Amino acid sequence: MMGARLKVGVVGLGAWGCNVARCLYEMPECDLVVCSDLNEGRCSMARHNWNVQTVASLDEMLAQYPEIGAVVISSPATTHYSLAKKALLADKDVFVEKPFTLNVRDAEELSALAASKGRILMVGHLLEYHPAVNRIREIIQSGDLGEIYYIYTQRVNLGRIRGDENALWSFAPHDLSQILYILGEDPVDVSARGQSFIQDGIEDVVFLSLFFANRRMAHIHISWLDPHKMRSTTVVGSKKMLVFDDAAASEKLRIYDSGAQSPATCSYGEAIQVRFGDIQIPHLSATEPLKLEFQHFINCVEQRITPRSDSQDGLRVVRILEAAQKSLEMDGLPVSLHSGAVSKALHPPQTINRQWTPSLPMLPAMPAVAAHS
Repeated sequence: MMGARLKVGVVGLGAWGCNVARCLYEMPECDLVVCSDLNEGRCSMARHNWNVQTVASLDEMLAQYPEIGAVVISSPATTHYSLAKKALLADKDVFVEKPFTLNVRDAEELSALAASKGRILMVGHLLEYHPAVNRIREIIQSGDLGEIYYIYTQRVNLGRIRGDENALWSFAPHDLSQILYILGEDPVDVSARGQSFIQDGIEDVVFLSLFFANRRMAHIHISWLDPHKMRSTTVVGSKKMLVFDDAAASEKLRIYDSGAQSPATCSYGEAIQVRFGDIQIPHLSATEPLKLEFQHFINCVEQRITPRSDSQDGLRVVRILEAAQKSLEMDGLPVSLHSGAVSKALHPPQTINRQWTPSLPMLPAMPAVAAHS
């Protein structure tokens, strides 16, 4: 590949696929040669916007454009496995958008196939390339936050309701890959509860909890049925806390020099000390994360090095998603990631009595209050 720009083909021109193709077209590091989509209207748009060739299928792309060195798959999740396998068998390097596959078996097969063919296989875990997320990872590794207690994320909005995957598989890969990346460890079990309000059997909202061996916890709230668009991550440590708001136009990352601490020795009248300190807003690169992600992919292809979000990273996320789906179907029972079995108990000292419900006294009705204009 040295001395010549990488020639790329894109499969899938949906809402995100168009963004992918646009990004690759604008990058000087590669040449976007051909796009494929079953919808001729989308193909016409691609020819007009990016002056590229178009075909209806990956088969046509591979047959008619053998010069392409890499295939980028941004088609629906249900097609990822079959298309990635076909591209790998054709000796192409492959980039697959999230979720990598829809089950662990397929992810393992693709990973093994890429290794046997000596091909680069990268998964689109976009947040691993976000400047804010990389700064968070650096801050955690530096110990500036102290011991990490817990993380929670919200990825909610109103719209883009899918019919081929639920909110768990559509949204959670972003937050799962981010959490695994910044913590550098995998959870031991997961628990998920959700509900299907719009389409039977396709959860619109999911609350996903991850439990780690060192008592750390992470909680993910995902929904496409919410009045607000939120893309936020909160990390709480023993020394400091931080909030990453990806929906903010600027100042996306804030570090709070705040926390709570128990006194070294307890005596009468002493209490836990709560500290409120300064707020730091780090400067972050304004480079588009998607371009950073594809720059990394192109570099990995040219240098023949393992991507940050390689197939094993994709497999880890799919393994958690599969366990979470199992928990979802069992109304939230925790599922172990070591064996796939239902966990016997949550981590001590936490206990849950699922049969108990609080009995609250009936409150008197409040008098009506006239509204004021």
